[in-house]
Amino acid sequence: MDYRTNITEFILLGLSQTKEIQAICFVLFLLCYIAILFGNLLIMISITCSHLINQPMYFFLSYLSFSDLCYTSTVTPKLIINLVATRKSISYNGCMTQLFTMHFFGGIEVFILTGMAYDRYVAICKPLHYSIIMSRQKCDAMIAASCAGGFLHSFGQFLLAVFLPYCGPNEIDHYFCDVYPLLKLACTDTRNIGFLVIANSGLMGLVTFVVLLISYAVIIYTVRSYSAENRRKALSTCSSHVTVVVLFFAPLLFIYIRPATTLPEDKIFALFYTIIAPMLNPLIYTLRNKEMKNAIKRLCHRITRNEGNRLKS
Repeated sequence: MDYRTNITEFILLGLSQTKEIQAICFVLFLLCYIAILFGNLLIMISITCSHLINQPMYFFLSYLSFSDLCYTSTVTPKLIINLVATRKSISYNGCMTQLFTMHFFGGIEVFILTGMAYDRYVAICKPLHYSIIMSRQKCDAMIAASCAGGFLHSFGQFLLAVFLPYCGPNEIDHYFCDVYPLLKLACTDTRNIGFLVIANSGLMGLVTFVVLLISYAVIIYTVRSYSAENRRKALSTCSSHVTVVVLFFAPLLFIYIRPATTLPEDKIFALFYTIIAPMLNPLIYTLRNKEMKNAIKRLCHRITRNEGNRLKS
């Protein structure tokens, strides 16, 4: 505890030290963040303002968009600011807050993706009982459980980092505060803590990913007896979700399932689940989804009509 008072702030080394690359990254990630804000807000508003909010799949999708928005907002704005800032620092309290909130919303997203997979399993494998099993009360309980699971996960990560002694250096070789980069700065043996990180993040992600794979294996086994047309319809509702799961879990497992160490590639892989996945999720869920397209069109038409009425008055 005494050592930690020597560190009042950390320096985030970011993605690159080259000015030209930083300028390119600033423009690129600023555009990405604008796309994330616009895309996820559009999904949330379109679902909330339509009948789709009464369907479990879209109910979960609205919360997934909300968690995406919160999740990336814990990291991306700071990354963008640091790309043009002279001093790329973050306070000790700010670092710990970023670590907690990032894992909190990341944990919520993991559990919501699991809930969405369960919804598709029930819809395809138990269609006659779907409305009973996936009632609004059950959906609300699953969202509450996702928030509780995200909190327990992030609180565990937070405790592992906040009680470590930091006595210098204070340079974090990353663009945000995470457990593994902080372990490198600790003035103590962190091998046992590294195993706890693997158990908390790595194994949680791995077990969840395996459960998701098993659920889709059961779905594929179930639809094999369907007609070609019904099989195509059933699997088309799952393809978007599978794409999102792979895009989110593959880089996450690469970073957290191995022993406590950092690699240069970690920054690139982290971009996938902190920026790229939240940006692509709205596109993935709308491009091949007729109901979402219609909901967005109705929302745009309503906004245009209201704006026209306002100008006339």
